[in-house]
Amino acid sequence: MQNIYASLKALHMASVTASLALFVLRGAWLWRSPARLRLRWVRIVPHVVDTILLATGVALAAMLGASGPHAWLGAKVAGLVVYIVLGSMALKYGKTSGVRLAAFIAALATFAWIVSVAVTKSPAGFLGLL
Repeated sequence: MQNIYASLKALHMASVTASLALFVLRGAWLWRSPARLRLRWVRIVPHVVDTILLATGVALAAMLGASGPHAWLGAKVAGLVVYIVLGSMALKYGKTSGVRLAAFIAALATFAWIVSVAVTKSPAGFLGLL
């Protein structure tokens, strides 16, 4: 069980890094080189990465239990869903450039909150400092 957990955690952390890198890259391309967003790999790879991210997050939460002393895991998974929705609004579904920019910034803030939840092991993350 320990080896499975360690492997899932490593895959989860790698997908976190890849997801953020791809999101920032696509955000930059949205404003600088929108034609690049139509490349085939750009339309496929981020969705695969985010699916792996969500699946490993759910699996890790299930292994540890998302309630009780590990309630922060449930908060992380919920935050991940928010991050994915905001990211979709920022890169695809936002009707105006203002909405897209606001969603992009909100997605980055949500990402930072998720990381802070993981680091602090608290469902409030950095919001607990307010």
